[in-house]
Amino acid sequence: MKRFDLTVPAGNGLRRGRTTGTCAAAAARAALHLLLHGETLREVDVPLPDGEHVLAVPVQDAALDGTGARASVLKDGGDDPDATHGATIWAHVTPNAGGPVRCLAGEGVGTVTAPGLQVAIGEAAINPVPRRMLRQAVEDLTGDAAGYDVTVGCVDGERIARRTFNPKLGILGGISILGTTGIVEPMSLEAYMASVEVYVRVALGVQPDVMAFTPGRLGRDFARSLGVGDRQIIQISNFVGFSLDAAQTCLNERQQELPLLLVAGHPAKLAKVLNGDWDTHSQRSGMAMNALADVAVSGPWQQDAARMRGANTVEEIAMTYDHPDFWRAVESRVAATMHARVPRAREVRVRLFAMNGRALGAAHTGFGA
Repeated sequence: MKRFDLTVPAGNGLRRGRTTGTCAAAAARAALHLLLHGETLREVDVPLPDGEHVLAVPVQDAALDGTGARASVLKDGGDDPDATHGATIWAHVTPNAGGPVRCLAGEGVGTVTAPGLQVAIGEAAINPVPRRMLRQAVEDLTGDAAGYDVTVGCVDGERIARRTFNPKLGILGGISILGTTGIVEPMSLEAYMASVEVYVRVALGVQPDVMAFTPGRLGRDFARSLGVGDRQIIQISNFVGFSLDAAQTCLNERQQELPLLLVAGHPAKLAKVLNGDWDTHSQRSGMAMNALADVAVSGPWQQDAARMRGANTVEEIAMTYDHPDFWRAVESRVAATMHARVPRAREVRVRLFAMNGRALGAAHTGFGA
């Protein structure tokens, strides 16, 4: 595997970091190595989820105790403004008499108490990819993904979590252990917006038939599957309104029209524009359940509106409400709202997906519909 070099800046010139999931996996590796070999490591290699890279992670400390071993790693989020930057993530590894590897919440890591998340109620708030990284740590060192409990915690995590959305999501007692790539891509506001504006100008410079905006991986993968070139796919993060304005400004300057703007992603982000929230960061916008309920009330889904308003997350609705006609109505309304902001796009189409990649509405029928 190739080494991932965090000293190489991201495309926007900012410093990358390591996710809480990577920190937890590193701490688990250091603790288990100490338990098995009696050796304290100052750095461990963590395989990243892409299967191609490893990341060297410094270990703060490691020690044996009466039941197992514990190690700690400092969360370094790079230049990304993140509540967990600088936090100490620790893992305690103990034998469990040969049963499957269990991922448990220690002090400072939350427990899921409400539906709609990627983790079941009652489980530690450790997302699926970090769980796989923790199990891989055990398997890599023992040859078998069994026989150990891995408890993950965060020093002062309950206080840190109050600066996140966790209390509203029903995650109690601490932070979540997150990450899908193992790497934090820096998204400071000014630098990221400047990058988006540059990407928009480059994308429109060839007068394309289509340009795609996506908050993240779901929409990017969908646009690629349609044959949209990477140069015309722009990951806009939370900056929906800014990105639309950048496109309109550029098109105005060039007296140019864009035949199609495709916007694809999760409704938890994109449906927020129906509330008038054009910066969809959780600290600067509300949640989108009411927006979805308002669409339900306006159509033949009125009986489901109350359940939508009471849902814990939008993902809960996406996972349980399999009515493509409803989601097509949401897509159409979001597209019309966005189109008003970028009228030099002849058409705006919105396609929505659940977190597992399942198409919710018109994406069921592909590109043309």
